[in-house]
Amino acid sequence: MVKKKICVVTGSRSEYGLLKILMKDISKTDCLQLQTVVTGMHLSPEFGYTINEIKKDGFVINKKVEMLLSSDSSVGISKSTGLGIIGFADAFEELNPDMIILLGDRFETLSAAVAAMFFRIPISHIHGGEITEGAYDEAIRHSLTKISYLHFVSTNVYKNRVIQLGESPERVFNVGALGCQIISKHKFLTKKELEDDILFKFGKKNILVTYHPETLQVNSSTKVFDQLLKALNSFPDINILFTYPNADNDGRVIISMINEYCKANKNAHFIPSLGSKRYLSFIKYCDGVIGNSSSSIIELPSLKKGAINIGNRQKGRVFGDNIINAIPEKNAIIGAIKVLLSNDFKNKLKKIKNPYENGNTSNKIIEVIKHYQIEASLVKSFHDINGI
Repeated sequence: MVKKKICVVTGSRSEYGLLKILMKDISKTDCLQLQTVVTGMHLSPEFGYTINEIKKDGFVINKKVEMLLSSDSSVGISKSTGLGIIGFADAFEELNPDMIILLGDRFETLSAAVAAMFFRIPISHIHGGEITEGAYDEAIRHSLTKISYLHFVSTNVYKNRVIQLGESPERVFNVGALGCQIISKHKFLTKKELEDDILFKFGKKNILVTYHPETLQVNSSTKVFDQLLKALNSFPDINILFTYPNADNDGRVIISMINEYCKANKNAHFIPSLGSKRYLSFIKYCDGVIGNSSSSIIELPSLKKGAINIGNRQKGRVFGDNIINAIPEKNAIIGAIKVLLSNDFKNKLKKIKNPYENGNTSNKIIEVIKHYQIEASLVKSFHDINGI
């Protein structure tokens, strides 16, 4: 039997945490051969050199694509994207995959997609059709939709949006979110194991802060984050754990602000990367999350945990009832934290449903990949919803 070579590209800790279960299932499927290409923040000591987590999970790294420059400026991100296209061209020429799987909307992913397009390698894209108005991820995500051949979306709202972008309905599949499936199978660390591992001591109240830049507005992210830090000063009895932002514009400035805040406040601690296992375990034991991470929207409802979503980065996504939206202003964030910690809100969380849950997402993706016959030319007719 000739196996289909399925190449999974991963460039960040958060995206790998979602892809891991799919990668394991691909490697166990007789007719499929997993190829793994690692890039971006995984190869950066500054962001935890998380390639080691991938190796620890037992995956063979087929290729590494070095592309991340030590700069979060517009010039640095642009040059990193260009370097990525060059590196992925070499990787795809050597590996000659039958299909590439990409998840999300980062510039590393865009580099891989552009290279794959010119090699005429079909792309399966996960998490298309979503909206995040406060970041250029929005434009990247929709660009990936047009470059990709198969689409695995997480809700019917997003399925309809991918079709609205001109993709044929027969190539768009609502499979739910991989993150929800991961939670259902997750083996959580005990609180003591987690404390020993990350050198964090849980108190009576504990919060995780994970904030990423709003990349479409110049200098707005540092102003927003400053308001968040000032709000946190009003809660000296809460133990706070910060994780680092992604390698986006202004990301390193936020990292510097985190480091300075933790030096000045004994109740605050940071860790560059928690990884999937420690991240979900921390969520289980903490009182909620503050920031603007997509994981708060997609995964946290399955853990019955609340989150404060600050600003516009995630504006446009389908929100569950676990989300408290707050404008990026100190007093508004303070009010939101009080709601997050209230007994009324915690009781409400016990009854919420996750709009992203849809069964065994990984198996649904694999079944489509196994059986779908892809046109050799990859020609796609534009599906016009107006019938023109």
